[in-house]
Amino acid sequence: MVEKAKKIWLDGELVNWDDANVHVLTHTLHYGLGVFEGLRCYECVDGRSEVFRLEEHVVRLFDSAKISQLKIPYTQAEISQAIIDTIKVNDLRSCYIRPLIFVGDGPMGLYVEEYPIRATIAVWPWGAYLGEDGLKNGIRAKVSSYTRHHINITMTKAKVCGHYVNSMLAKKEVKSCGYDEAIMLDPSGYVAEATGANIFVIRNGVINTPPVTTVLAGITRDSVIQIAKDKGYSISEKTFARDELYLADEVFLTGSAAEITPVREIDDRMIGEGKTGSITKDIQDTFFNVVKGADKKYESWLTYV
Repeated sequence: MVEKAKKIWLDGELVNWDDANVHVLTHTLHYGLGVFEGLRCYECVDGRSEVFRLEEHVVRLFDSAKISQLKIPYTQAEISQAIIDTIKVNDLRSCYIRPLIFVGDGPMGLYVEEYPIRATIAVWPWGAYLGEDGLKNGIRAKVSSYTRHHINITMTKAKVCGHYVNSMLAKKEVKSCGYDEAIMLDPSGYVAEATGANIFVIRNGVINTPPVTTVLAGITRDSVIQIAKDKGYSISEKTFARDELYLADEVFLTGSAAEITPVREIDDRMIGEGKTGSITKDIQDTFFNVVKGADKKYESWLTYV
């Protein structure tokens, strides 16, 4: 259950949480054409709050809208400011942030020449996406029977609402079997990503992650790549098969929601020693120091509220 905040930004106005409603004939509700972002605001060690990589998230929101041929009726600067305003009005020190661009109610049908484009931003308190224990000790994952989207079936570089039906089906499948998360393969059978997070695999000190051919170019993923390079780790983007997951010394997931979540088991096979590995822990510790403002090296990634 989402913990209610006081206000939601809707079409340029801050309205009461319970008044942020849409009509049942909202086009996106029926057909799934809408784009969104997920980002976090963290409370810093100095008492301030910051939005992590705000600019990059807003740029990706607009990129998703361009790919989907949705003209956002606001500028990037206006959406960025609206995110800050929504956090402030709700008096939240830390929160999850969900901007959404969607097609409103009007003409129905798969092809509509003109339709209203609407925008909303909601924020709410949200802890570890895969649980505090998972964040600390790692999660159990299973390779799903559902395949990640093909690049010519859906636009995989866009964060489109309807794309996540694929992820929901995969997540439901593995959760019903007692696992925490699903890992999805691409149409060629190589490892792609989790249902809402990118994946990194470590073996013999080398970090690998799938290229962004069929997966979303995660902003946390990019942050981890930069952090790992700065620490002197060997890191590359390459395709790899599911059996390489089983042979890995460490595996972890990245995302705005998932943050840096270790994986201790995949398909009933223990990964490494079955606990958070040393490289994962090093990167995870650095990441949380960054988002809490303790590591000034990456302060350019922080937008203070």
